[in-house]
Amino acid sequence: MSDQTKLKPMPPEAFVEHIESLNIGDLNDLCDATDAAIEGGGGFGWVDLPARDILERYWQGVVAMPARALFVARLDDVICGTCQLLKPPANNEAQSFAVQLTTNFVAPWARGHGLARMLIEAAERHAKKEGFAVINLDIRETMEKAIALYEKLGYQRVGTHPYYAKVHDRVLKGYYYTKLLDPVGLNDA
Repeated sequence: MSDQTKLKPMPPEAFVEHIESLNIGDLNDLCDATDAAIEGGGGFGWVDLPARDILERYWQGVVAMPARALFVARLDDVICGTCQLLKPPANNEAQSFAVQLTTNFVAPWARGHGLARMLIEAAERHAKKEGFAVINLDIRETMEKAIALYEKLGYQRVGTHPYYAKVHDRVLKGYYYTKLLDPVGLNDA
């Protein structure tokens, strides 16, 4: 047997980045990943696939909004997941220390590479660097793997909404989570 027949394929390269603009390839990847996530039951609010132009406008709007920070997961340079940090509006001084983690998903075909954890950790680092002390999020009760990951990463469930979402005529509960990133920053707020 030659050395060439013993070669093993390289594992895919998985990484996360904060992006502030989209080229056409990234926009297409985002829309494809969103479609896959919605079809897989985790479309961050969408139950049925929206038209492609609606998805494109949505993602273009996200990067255009200064109140949102978009993080993308890539597998072999193809966008396959996202999360966003939603900053509080300037007139909300009482909650200016906290950000909302939202639109967190990894397309089903890209799962198993640690990207969900990498997205959350990148968002946490960014939030802390930007001076935020707390991250809040909400999630459907059916997202059991995501819930387990949040709890493993130190998010604490602080509430339940009994009528959080309706998916295919089934009413679902939602859970609210929070994580303290910087106790000192909270005292300074």
